[in-house]
Amino acid sequence: MKIRQLLLYLLFSMLITSCSKRPTLFSSFDKYPTSNKNLWLKYSKEQTTFSIWSPRATAVKLNFYNTGNDSDVIETFALQDDENGVWSKTIQGDLHGTYYTFQTYINEKWNAETPGIYAKAVGVNGNRAMVLDFEATNPTNWKNDKYVDLKSPNDAIIYELHIRDITIQKEANSSYSGKYLGLVEKGTKSSENVATAIDHIKEMGITHVHLLPTFDHYSIDETNLDKPQFNWGYDPKNYNVPEGSYSTNPFDASVRIKEFKTMVKAFHDAGIGVILDVVYNHTGKTETSNFNLENPEYYYRFKKDGSYSDAAACGNETASERTMMRKFMIESVKYWTKEYHLDGFRFDLMGIHDIETMNLLAEKVKKINPNALIYGEGWTAADSPLPKEKRALKKHTYQMPQIAAFSDDIRDGIKGSVFDDKSTGFVSGAKNKEESIKFGIVGSINHSQIDYKAVNYSDAPWTNEPWQAINYVSCHDNHTLYDKLMVSKPNATKDKMKAMHKLATAIVLTSQGTPFLHAGSEMMRTKFGEHNSYKSPDSINQIDWNLKVNNADVVAYYKNLIKLRKEHPAFRMPTAKMVQENLEFMKTEDGLISYQLKSNANNDSWKNIYVIFNAQKKTINYKLNKTWSIAVFKDSFYLDKEKSVSKNIKIPGISMLVLYQK
Repeated sequence: MKIRQLLLYLLFSMLITSCSKRPTLFSSFDKYPTSNKNLWLKYSKEQTTFSIWSPRATAVKLNFYNTGNDSDVIETFALQDDENGVWSKTIQGDLHGTYYTFQTYINEKWNAETPGIYAKAVGVNGNRAMVLDFEATNPTNWKNDKYVDLKSPNDAIIYELHIRDITIQKEANSSYSGKYLGLVEKGTKSSENVATAIDHIKEMGITHVHLLPTFDHYSIDETNLDKPQFNWGYDPKNYNVPEGSYSTNPFDASVRIKEFKTMVKAFHDAGIGVILDVVYNHTGKTETSNFNLENPEYYYRFKKDGSYSDAAACGNETASERTMMRKFMIESVKYWTKEYHLDGFRFDLMGIHDIETMNLLAEKVKKINPNALIYGEGWTAADSPLPKEKRALKKHTYQMPQIAAFSDDIRDGIKGSVFDDKSTGFVSGAKNKEESIKFGIVGSINHSQIDYKAVNYSDAPWTNEPWQAINYVSCHDNHTLYDKLMVSKPNATKDKMKAMHKLATAIVLTSQGTPFLHAGSEMMRTKFGEHNSYKSPDSINQIDWNLKVNNADVVAYYKNLIKLRKEHPAFRMPTAKMVQENLEFMKTEDGLISYQLKSNANNDSWKNIYVIFNAQKKTINYKLNKTWSIAVFKDSFYLDKEKSVSKNIKIPGISMLVLYQK
């Protein structure tokens, strides 16, 4: 039977080839015919339409399979093209559950099979797409699920996590270790009786989880999940499908989709938004990527010598400025927003994309979900053929009014350069970091009290509004905050290490930008000095839930900082004008920054707020001109009871003081 099927398949392929049209040659990528047609699979119980854009192809065939892997072709169809390079075929009947691939005939040879770049459901390891009735993947009450509301983007408190990290340790006591369902399983506690998974995230007061790349990627072999495997996921394969290794059954294309939606619904029910880390700037493979199997070279940028450009330092970079790549990116994020109810996107190496595409993309997403958060890395990993003035770089954020960018200014100002292990920052005793910290405090806007020439990386403001600066001190990249402090201050005592750790995050959570936290930093997470753990084992990457007990004071400090920020809108003013009028710096000297938030800023219940960061090792005697109530003193938070101070106050070394007047 298999031999007969193979012979029929080869005969059909020869027939299609013999009927193929003559190839069209294009003098440049701009000369390719483009199309506004729908390229997504269009399914109904009566019929399904398959489409693919491949203007260089002279024939395209569609192969059907019974399973997502390890089975022979059961039927093959020839697709018909239009004048703009769109090949399509409508097939009658209910094809729900049928697996399929496309093959393009280019330069007188058949390319390898591809699920197509617009695939929405795939089998194990993402090699074959599947026709799917998506209504069947919706969890209970999905139609009433709602996006998370925000008055201003900097009302968000973002928590960056890797799905596997949270629950893979045995101590997490998860029923679904390392899975979508494990992340949102309620009632889980460690053996030390502390909440894990979603209960911990909710307990902390987090408003949004940021998921490291969770679309289908190459690195993990989904057929062999009994073997421990780890990767961050920055090697995209199928952009519009959830990763299968986080599901309970990657062989069934519908399971990963339903479980991803179940995860989103559980977070929304807990009042927590879900942000997806997206990697449209490069593909996980180059010559054999799904993009190249459909339409070779079109989706990529090239150097003058004809080689692939590589601003992503991953082998290639995509060309967002080209019509069909722009169409793909915009339609992809719209799809995730609508189908999966996502609350935002974080763009990997956003500087590789062009400004126009990013603005169009943000506009389209915001029409679906006005509360969506859109932010990214405003830099490239290497140079690009895209002119610098067109790149979505950090310094061009002011040209992207609905988009935010990460502030490496405040990140490295706080703790030292991520590229130099020994480098220190404000909290670890470095000199002349104060202006970089002040720049972060105001959210990278224009403020008359900042000396921009003294800011570490930026010599001018780069945001229109304060929320456009994503303020952070650590993330998945580079050392954890704890490891950075350890490697740069190896002789620090445990108490001093905790003090620096707390002060670093206190600066982030009381600044005007949008705060971003690395999962586990609240417990002083360590990766044992590994600064690039993208494929390190679980022993390096997992959240160690014992640290929640061992560093309970740090956990409590983070929790109270988040509560302070959420209860007092003065720390999250939505406009530059409001910050310029209500935030006044009082003292700036070596290892000391103080400022006031005045006049019930942003309708705060406190009339005036005084914030002082003492990064000096010694206690300082700070003079006050009026009577103030203490909100935060060292590790103590007095948010529900009043404790007054006047004339002067002694501020312990390496700590934050917050005072207020009603």
